[in-house]
Amino acid sequence: MMASQMISQGQEAVECGLCQNPVSFFCRRCGVNLCDSCLPEHVRAKHDVVDYASKDDDDVCFCDSHPEKKCYAYCKKCDVPICILCVSIKHRSHEISELQDKVEELLKDISGENDRLQSFRHEMETLLDHTTKQLSSLSSFYQQKKDEVTARGKEWHKLIDNHVKKLHQELDELQKQSESAIQKQKREFEEMIGKMDEMNKKTTQLQKCQNVTEMQKFRPVIKEQKKLREFTQYIYPTFLECKIDENYLQTYFGYIEKMQERKIPLLEKNVMPDPDSDRKVLEAPSVSSVIDTGFPAYEENNNRLYDMAVTDDQKVWMGGESCELKLFDLQGHLHRTITITTQGLYICMYNKQVVYSHRDVLNKAVKKISDDIVVTMFTTGDWSPYGITDSASGDLLVCLLKDDQSKVVRYSSTGTVLQEIQYDSQCQPLYQWAYYITENVNGDIIVTDFKMKKVIAVDRLGIFRYSYSGGKSASSFATDSVGHVFVTDFNGDKIHMLDRDGRFLRYIIPEGGIKRPRAVCMIGDGEMIVGECLTGLAKRIKFLEEQT
Repeated sequence: MMASQMISQGQEAVECGLCQNPVSFFCRRCGVNLCDSCLPEHVRAKHDVVDYASKDDDDVCFCDSHPEKKCYAYCKKCDVPICILCVSIKHRSHEISELQDKVEELLKDISGENDRLQSFRHEMETLLDHTTKQLSSLSSFYQQKKDEVTARGKEWHKLIDNHVKKLHQELDELQKQSESAIQKQKREFEEMIGKMDEMNKKTTQLQKCQNVTEMQKFRPVIKEQKKLREFTQYIYPTFLECKIDENYLQTYFGYIEKMQERKIPLLEKNVMPDPDSDRKVLEAPSVSSVIDTGFPAYEENNNRLYDMAVTDDQKVWMGGESCELKLFDLQGHLHRTITITTQGLYICMYNKQVVYSHRDVLNKAVKKISDDIVVTMFTTGDWSPYGITDSASGDLLVCLLKDDQSKVVRYSSTGTVLQEIQYDSQCQPLYQWAYYITENVNGDIIVTDFKMKKVIAVDRLGIFRYSYSGGKSASSFATDSVGHVFVTDFNGDKIHMLDRDGRFLRYIIPEGGIKRPRAVCMIGDGEMIVGECLTGLAKRIKFLEEQT
């Protein structure tokens, strides 16, 4: 018995889409029913042919004009799928294409949009995990703040009991607000991820079918799905102590700094270049030149050279113990000397100008040199500025310290605070004393912590990525074009080379050694310049093999 005779007994026979014979097969590519006679042509063309009984009607679309007929062509003029009858009647003067061509066009567009959404999913999961941990840690964080208030209250005894109670109530209310805000944010992230999964599931279904109508309906739906453009950062309240004065409890005992919100743009990620596997680190890196910066020695510890910054034209600004910034070329010739009112401890290049941290009792600020004139860009209030670096977004990242608190703040060029990084997902301090900082090519914000003697990296949203404490000390560092991190080990007399995820790769020790390295900058392909803090010498070191 032929397959066409076995299709359905007791049911209305289904006809072939190309002739009047009973149907046996279904061509997925053409979207048409086939009889035994019409089958060979489609098999020779290597079309996707299945038994009619095993086909799924949901995988195909039916003609609007002839609902009982399945579509196998596409009218470009009318922008609709059509059946074989429409080709010869209603649309015969129109431009017709194969249905599969339209299927492939739609799937390519839908898949591209789906890839766009799915590529963002990992970052959404990271944000969700961070937010979930924040929620679980809020109670302990706010309890810690309450403890601070209570400790302060004990100094005042009964005089401030009522004030302590008031602040506790304020913190309780703030905690509720925090939980509400972050819980809402958590739900939003879960909903967005759920929506992305729905889009992915639907896209997967469409990839297995020929239903153009469903694809046309779904394409505008998936295009409307927007990615999160910014992430709300909640800055937790801080208990700010004031001098004790019986007459002014609110002013001098302390108050709660309210929780703040800052919108942090979620930018498209840059494509990270892969490390050049053909380039190898030299077993014995060579020193091609030495610059004697001439900075005097500090009486207590003989420190001379503190920091460096490389200009676009391959010159190097040097900062040291004297109140001067010096500009050298790579051959060691001095080009300029600028007098400042502090030591050149922390410097960077920003918009082609040298920028540095200035701090004393009355003036804590970030300053720049403009036409040999010192200009204050912005002040940092009660917080003392330390390490400073420019960022890919055009902002400045500054390490700040006050009492036993340390944080990283992102500033605009006018001093507007754009982001604060101080706590991890468990609401615990990330830093004890952040003092050098840089931004890696993957967006990681990396600092060295003076007290903890290690490197700490967070992502661009301030979420902890990794820490490294493999050396005797961690002074400064630099990053190269593929994301390697080069950390100077002051007490270990070497440089640690890490990959972009903080994993140790190897040591870099030039011929003749390096003594008490502190400042380091990349100056080209496979070259760095490293400052010896105690000698005041800056050594140009080539550490990669020549390309062949």
